[in-house]
Amino acid sequence: ASFTGLTEAIVYIRAQTGRLVVKAEGLAAGKGVILCDHPEDAVAAVRDILEARVFGDAGRRVLIEEYLEGEEASILALVDGTNVVMLAAAQDHKRIFDNDQGPNTGGMGAYSPAPVVTDALWPVIREQVFERTLAELRRRGIVYKGVLYAGLMIGPQGPKVLEFNCRFGDPETQVIIPRLAGDLIPALEACVDGTLTEAHVRWRPEAAVCVVAAAAGYPGPYAKGQPITGLEAANALPDTYVFHAGTKRDGNAVVTAGGRVLGITALGQPLAAAIRNAYRAVDLVHFEGMQCRRDIAAKALRHQR
Repeated sequence: ASFTGLTEAIVYIRAQTGRLVVKAEGLAAGKGVILCDHPEDAVAAVRDILEARVFGDAGRRVLIEEYLEGEEASILALVDGTNVVMLAAAQDHKRIFDNDQGPNTGGMGAYSPAPVVTDALWPVIREQVFERTLAELRRRGIVYKGVLYAGLMIGPQGPKVLEFNCRFGDPETQVIIPRLAGDLIPALEACVDGTLTEAHVRWRPEAAVCVVAAAAGYPGPYAKGQPITGLEAANALPDTYVFHAGTKRDGNAVVTAGGRVLGITALGQPLAAAIRNAYRAVDLVHFEGMQCRRDIAAKALRHQR
């Protein structure tokens, strides 16, 4: 249920049982989701959103949902209005600290492929999530072409949709695109032309891991203008890419200019090698107060045991 009034939201919360999720319904840079173990946690969350306006105008309305157990996964698909080509599964790490502790962020890292999305789930996700969604869009007279991003919860209840985005996901894209074998542009042109097929997308065998280097204080207030060193050394490593997120040039220097500053991605085979390669690059980069998670892709390693 969604609410603009504080009193109505609190009455609804206190009528529920179990864990809840409170969301600011507007765009909140990926940070407007609060996981609540107890009803009073949810009451505090709606007070923060509707009364204190911690998310600004994004918090004019709150959405209160059941808490789904399981692991999140991101499935990005290319669509041409009718045909669907799902890209490799990825898993984002939303919480700021290791072991999924602390507040949500825009994403502290990702890896691909995500073993929580098993071979048996692929046809289920294709039919229940993507094909049904496109069919409903067509029924409404909407021909959608491009990237359709489904954020899923994979648990005992099967795949459940948490959100859709009409764009590439960040930081999932930083681990999906480097794994492509070949050019992305013909696939995007096929989306426009309505000629998309599975042949437009091929995959490298290596896994990819992206670690986000964030400013001190993020996802709260953070400083800007800190000089960044080690970028050239990290970029020089094999199959390593340093994606700039919150940076800018200041004369000859590159300085921090956002909360999530860099997305440092490396390929490797097997996944454990990709993890080592990514953190080898991370350790070459420095700016004052730099923070990152040290457990990106650890969940995937547990699946492999």
